[in-house]
Amino acid sequence: MPPRRKPLSTAALAEQLTASVLRFEHPADQVISGFFKRHPQLGARDRAMLADRIWTQLREAAAPGWIAYVWEQALGSDEAHACEEAMRTPAPMDLRVNTLLARVDQAVASLAQEGVDARPSDVVPEALRIEGRPMLAKTKAFEKGWVEVQDLGSQLLAKLIAAKRGEFIVDFCAGAGGKTLAMGAALKNSGRIYALDVSSARLSKLKPRLARSGLSNVWPTAISGMADDRVKRLASKADAVLVDAPCSGLGTLRRNPDLKWRMTPERVASLTEQQRDILSAASGLVKPGGRLVYATCSPLAEETEQVVDAFLGSHPAFTRQPADRVLIGQRVDLPQAWKAFTEQGDLRLWPHRSGTDGFFAAVMVRGQT
Repeated sequence: MPPRRKPLSTAALAEQLTASVLRFEHPADQVISGFFKRHPQLGARDRAMLADRIWTQLREAAAPGWIAYVWEQALGSDEAHACEEAMRTPAPMDLRVNTLLARVDQAVASLAQEGVDARPSDVVPEALRIEGRPMLAKTKAFEKGWVEVQDLGSQLLAKLIAAKRGEFIVDFCAGAGGKTLAMGAALKNSGRIYALDVSSARLSKLKPRLARSGLSNVWPTAISGMADDRVKRLASKADAVLVDAPCSGLGTLRRNPDLKWRMTPERVASLTEQQRDILSAASGLVKPGGRLVYATCSPLAEETEQVVDAFLGSHPAFTRQPADRVLIGQRVDLPQAWKAFTEQGDLRLWPHRSGTDGFFAAVMVRGQT
């Protein structure tokens, strides 16, 4: 019999994992998860240590020159430095209280009983912030559907839809459905929400969340593409459509620091074409007088204002609406220090100002004729 191979040390495994992540062929979280599955001998403490080492290394590395240039052009040199420092800091955990099932104070008290210190937001009434990484999934508040993990910036995007009881809303790129759930709760479980996505795998992550939420007004629907018959049948029927479009994700570097190297200007150009096509297709679902919100987690002008400007130039039935007025109508008044609104009235969040992920959103309304 051949001699048994000596098990690799934790240090050797750490080198292997680091080398795999630094190829930047796949998202770092997927690489790390796959590596741990292939090495079940690693205990929980070793896994946590290895993962923390990788994420720290990725966050602390400087951004490529083209990204640093984008920040400097948008913010100036001083603020660009502050932005980069913020991107190197791990993101806090934000929660949204599901007000269909619990009051904010109930959720806070329940979490506190299990040792989780949740601080209510001064900005969004249903939002909580948690420092650290507690085992939230094992808490009663989570199991009972009282809280969902959702970045404060993402919660603001859902607020921009300004959902009203009985409305029909389409979440056009729903993904795992965080904003779908927030809008469903805002509808007080009335009306309908169609959660559309071309990825059934992403939508499958919505199902357990939906089961906990107490919502019965959400229809997750996997579509083949923008020309899917199920999309065509919704033409001019929606009171509101949210398009959280696929993008570079460069506003989420606190959570996904490997994106600094996996994203390229060429990839951004390809995404921009996709974003314009998606926004155009989604706009066809908005009924006269209805609302359209275009959003990305990107700071790049070509994925944000330029997409919206091009859309409005070719779709004269739609007009821009000031995002700050929409939010105030939802009982949300953002701090002046956030400098959260562009000259054109769109929402733009920077992590170093707002403590959220980086987001952009524009609100548009279709004319009545």
